[in-house]
Amino acid sequence: MPITERQIDQAFSDNRKIHGGVREDYFGLLYLKQEFGLPTEEAAVQTAFGGNDYGFDGFHLDPQRRNLYLFQFKWSTSHALFKQSFQRLIAAGMERVFGNVTQDQQQNQMLLQLRSRLHNDQALIDRVLIHFVFNGDQDEADRSQVLQKLIEDLEGKKYLIDQYFKRPVTMSFEFRSAQTKRVSPLVHQRVTHTYPLHVDDTIQRSGPNDEFMTIGFVKLVDLHAMYREMNQRFFERNIRAGLAAEEAPNRAIEQSLKQIVLQGDEDPSVFAFNHNGVTIFAEKLEELEGRFQITEPRLLNGAQTITAFDRFLKSNEGNQRLHDQNVRLESLTVLCKIITKASPEFVVAVTINNNRQNPVMPWNLRANDTIQLELQDALRQELGIYYERQENAFANLTREDLEDLEIKDYKAIELFRLAQTFLVSDGEIDKLSRMREVFESDKIYGQVFSPGRLQTDARHIVLCYKAQFRLNRLIREIIDKGINKYAYMRRARNLLWALLCQGILNDNHLEEYAERFGRSLVVEADYTEWLANLSSTRARFLISGVVEKAPYAEMIAEERYGFLRATSVYDKCMELAHSKWKWVQRKLK
Repeated sequence: MPITERQIDQAFSDNRKIHGGVREDYFGLLYLKQEFGLPTEEAAVQTAFGGNDYGFDGFHLDPQRRNLYLFQFKWSTSHALFKQSFQRLIAAGMERVFGNVTQDQQQNQMLLQLRSRLHNDQALIDRVLIHFVFNGDQDEADRSQVLQKLIEDLEGKKYLIDQYFKRPVTMSFEFRSAQTKRVSPLVHQRVTHTYPLHVDDTIQRSGPNDEFMTIGFVKLVDLHAMYREMNQRFFERNIRAGLAAEEAPNRAIEQSLKQIVLQGDEDPSVFAFNHNGVTIFAEKLEELEGRFQITEPRLLNGAQTITAFDRFLKSNEGNQRLHDQNVRLESLTVLCKIITKASPEFVVAVTINNNRQNPVMPWNLRANDTIQLELQDALRQELGIYYERQENAFANLTREDLEDLEIKDYKAIELFRLAQTFLVSDGEIDKLSRMREVFESDKIYGQVFSPGRLQTDARHIVLCYKAQFRLNRLIREIIDKGINKYAYMRRARNLLWALLCQGILNDNHLEEYAERFGRSLVVEADYTEWLANLSSTRARFLISGVVEKAPYAEMIAEERYGFLRATSVYDKCMELAHSKWKWVQRKLK
């Protein structure tokens, strides 16, 4: 039977004097009692009451099934609340339970019980099952990009479990609904990825908070072996997927491989001289009897090299020349930086700064920020629209992938264009000509992609977003009303877009239009007609009413149009809009 509010209230009333904690803690107590048939006192010692739980709210050891269950409980329908729990587990929780860390006298008593049971019964455990229990839809939790990334980060800590038990132990993650009792269709079962790695001529360097970096030359075939087994998960911390084969960097790499391996025109050692190198984050790098072993590697920079090498091998499969020149192939090395003992925030900073040295746009470097993942989840959940935060990601999805994600629209919202949409909704039209600065400045970026954007009706975002695809047509229609009078409109594209966005958000029938046109990226004929009406009867008169008066009229006469990109002109248009139609500044947040 589902656990009820009344049961929680009763459990809290009956036990709070003994165990303390807050009301919601007793959800975990009731769940353990119900799920495993435990008496109250036994369930209580396996439940966390109060704080300092390091991300675990409960545990249970089942010797017959040889399972150790670890729980995080949320008395809520929102899977987003698990985000902080994941972060605590990644930062310290897994190491607190399975690592060899100094003691914390403030840690929850439940953790002490867990460590004691592990010490006594570790020989009875073959599987560690981490369950995230709440009242919501576990399918939605499985589709969350934020939680998927956090699961992948937590997966990297599995080596601690294997290290603790001194043998491979299965680890899996699962979302469970306490109300429906449905088991999640996706069980995230994890293995520890450990690989031998040849690293020559190594040097080491420590970081400001004990981060560690090993630099040396690694074999390209070793990196490829990681990619072959892990596939795209090897790139999950990178800022984009591999570029298409026809892109210049990939063509150059493949041509170099052909000259060195197949044609024998160059010595294999040249490859390392001509290559920028790669950067890897790993949970652990060990040197054992003169050889290295790397645990849970993730490529931070160098995806094009690996994918180009993979295409080269596949395109020459069966080529006898490739087989004959295997020694040359095995001799190819690249300079490699391997980062260990680093926090997720430090790894993100390393990823950004390493990729800044390559021809990558600043907005690509923000692809894995938490706010971008949260926007991706919000747009998918509310509208079934894919948010392409990673360059080329949408093109790499199959129809089956889209169906699994419950994506209904076969167009995607792009990160760069969404940033522009937020800027025009804020009236910050001057920044549209300085988009590099927007993404390179933490302060400006934080304003554009503020947490408040997640509270916006996603349909309103779509209404303003897709207006950009009709701007050229609307400008032509305005100019057709007076070629000489409105010649300046070609330079007022962003101003027009910003005013159209305000016209949309100030429309008395906004909710009706949001329902009709805000659920798809298709630019419908009726939507275009609505925009054309706003453009002709509102935005056109606002712009002309401002720019045809001093001091702008003289600039127009001299064909000096730079002022049309200034926020101050937009502000004057909005003052006029308020006096005429009572428009107020409405933002997408």
